[in-house]
Amino acid sequence: MTQEEKYYLYKEMNFAQRFFGHLGTVLKHKRYVRRACFKMGLFRQGIFHDLSKFSPTEFFPSVKYYSGRLSPNAVDRKINGASMAWLHHKGRNRHHFEYWIDYSASSAEYAFGCKMPLKYVAEMIADRYAACVAYNKDEYSKGDAWAYYQRARDVIIMDKDTKAVLEKALTVMADEGEEAAFKYMKELLKITKDKDYSAESLGLLQKE
Repeated sequence: MTQEEKYYLYKEMNFAQRFFGHLGTVLKHKRYVRRACFKMGLFRQGIFHDLSKFSPTEFFPSVKYYSGRLSPNAVDRKINGASMAWLHHKGRNRHHFEYWIDYSASSAEYAFGCKMPLKYVAEMIADRYAACVAYNKDEYSKGDAWAYYQRARDVIIMDKDTKAVLEKALTVMADEGEEAAFKYMKELLKITKDKDYSAESLGLLQKE
């Protein structure tokens, strides 16, 4: 099956299949994020993660384009040119790096990534891990989150310190597994105590 054909798999499912399929995927995703966040000591974020997915703006388009093989937002974007559900979602959830993109006052760049608080970087790592588990299912492997990130690594707009922490945690996950990545982030959170951080202060060099 080609990638193009995957975009239209939702047409093969009836409403009930898409409704309960999407609901089940969201609940499974939240369960894995909650487990990961709890391991990192982020109990509130683990409980309240992605609640906007149950809003009408996000939930119903996701039901319409659900297939279980691709993100409904990706299908929505392919068919309609934009995903209103995604635009709504990323503007309300601070664990997405897109939430932190702002216009630049410099003429040298149009937009830039603000540094993300470390607790949201940790939730982003949990989110990426859980999304891979939910969509890759039996084919999931510990390197999936790093592989997915690499597809857009050179073009994303992200603060350099945030990027360094994210890349370090994802490579730890790919090399040593999820538990090691969550342990690593918990240690960073303990060291920084929700204060400012930098790649240099954490002993990180951005991967080439």
